[in-house]
Amino acid sequence: MGKVTGFMEYQRLSEASEPAADRVKHWKEFVGHLSDKEASVQGARCMDCGIPFCMQGCPVNNIIPDWNDLIYKQQWKPALDTLHSTNNFPEFTGRVCPAPCEAACTLNIDNDAVGIKSIEHAIIDKGWEMGWVVPQPPKAKTGKRVAVVGSGPAGLATAQQLARAGHDVTLFEKNDRIGGLLRYGIPDFKMEKSHIDRRVAQMQAEGVTFRTSVCVGKADGVNNDAKEFIDPAKLLADFDAVVLSGGAEQPRDLPVPGRDLKGIHFAMDFLPLQNKVVAGDNIPGQIKATGRKVVVIGGGDTGSDCVGTSNRHGAASVTQFEVMPQPPAVENRPMTWPYWPLKLRTSSSHEEGCSRDWSVSTKEFRGENGHVKALVCVRVEWKKDDATGQMKMVEVAGSEFEIPADLVLFAMGFVSPVASVLESFGVAKDPRGNVKATTEGAGSYQTSVPKVFAAGDMRRGQSLVVWAIREGRQCARAVDEFLMGRSDLPR
Repeated sequence: MGKVTGFMEYQRLSEASEPAADRVKHWKEFVGHLSDKEASVQGARCMDCGIPFCMQGCPVNNIIPDWNDLIYKQQWKPALDTLHSTNNFPEFTGRVCPAPCEAACTLNIDNDAVGIKSIEHAIIDKGWEMGWVVPQPPKAKTGKRVAVVGSGPAGLATAQQLARAGHDVTLFEKNDRIGGLLRYGIPDFKMEKSHIDRRVAQMQAEGVTFRTSVCVGKADGVNNDAKEFIDPAKLLADFDAVVLSGGAEQPRDLPVPGRDLKGIHFAMDFLPLQNKVVAGDNIPGQIKATGRKVVVIGGGDTGSDCVGTSNRHGAASVTQFEVMPQPPAVENRPMTWPYWPLKLRTSSSHEEGCSRDWSVSTKEFRGENGHVKALVCVRVEWKKDDATGQMKMVEVAGSEFEIPADLVLFAMGFVSPVASVLESFGVAKDPRGNVKATTEGAGSYQTSVPKVFAAGDMRRGQSLVVWAIREGRQCARAVDEFLMGRSDLPR
């Protein structure tokens, strides 16, 4: 490493962000990137640790020590090339990835981890500013045609890799704009959509054809802007390979008394509408939190996004419930490193204003005139079931309470892809309802239907953007091998 003692000399520096009171007044990103000098100092903190566990912790296996060293030496272009060698879209992950690489950082054993995500953010932003991110069209065309269904991070990564290999790629998206969850799930204040638009322009120059508002298979009714429907049989006839790269869009429901009251919505009925408004669309009847007492059920990232969006709408109050116990403020590092630790995570949205509570289960919704007005909740404990050995939720006697609410948002995760799409293709499913496809050995990423592959959340279930990019890249190599008998694409 360029600065062997850097980790002893320099402290971790977080990226600067706009104050909460100011940023809730707009929908733009509010986190800046490190200056060149700051990034160099942070790169110097990377240890000569011998075994870079950070690379194993990163799903795309970013070559982190190399670009940390390059940034320390202010060699930005080689650092960008190294970053792009494993990750097609570092501007996405540099903004929304939870950074499992930092949890696995050797320095994290007894110190603050290297700010890997902030350095990645700085590298890719510098790359765009300097005009270094350019189209990479193939040197020769193969004459093979591939259809990619779903334009989230898995579909985008698959399409870009296959286009660069020389195949003619058409990417189908049921919504009116490209991006999947990146476009209509992640709020603009976390990632502005111009980042997607310029990647789309790059990929078009590389030969990818984008077709929006096109639904492949049956209409599923989930965030569907489709104006055209295509029979899977036609895709199989017209293309040499088909990749299913949609999301795990079936949300987890809460079927308790009062569920049918108005004012109770899934998070993905709420969040995409605001993305559309920011994009300039007119949305009659938009679900808004303005002046409302909002309760968000679910303590993960989607719930956090609901909190931040509600605060920007001007909610009267925002409360977030989680059924699991409150995690410890500091993880037990000797027990968890280098794996992703269980600890209390406070997002920027929580900092903007939110009451959080754990070990809470909702038993009933109460309403007036058909509209929700309150939740009846109970506190729970998690105890081991003697018969099964598994943890079981048990209500705490006498702990029932009621909380007023006139907007309730379900953010309890997603259980599977929408079944109608999988049924349209006739692919086999795993026990969780995802597409069944292995990731190793011969036939990796192939489904039970010839010529049909699957990658991303549709195959592995609800996961991270960085995992979707990894699967897209690996699936692209598998498709390339299937079509050509060999592949030079990286896994």
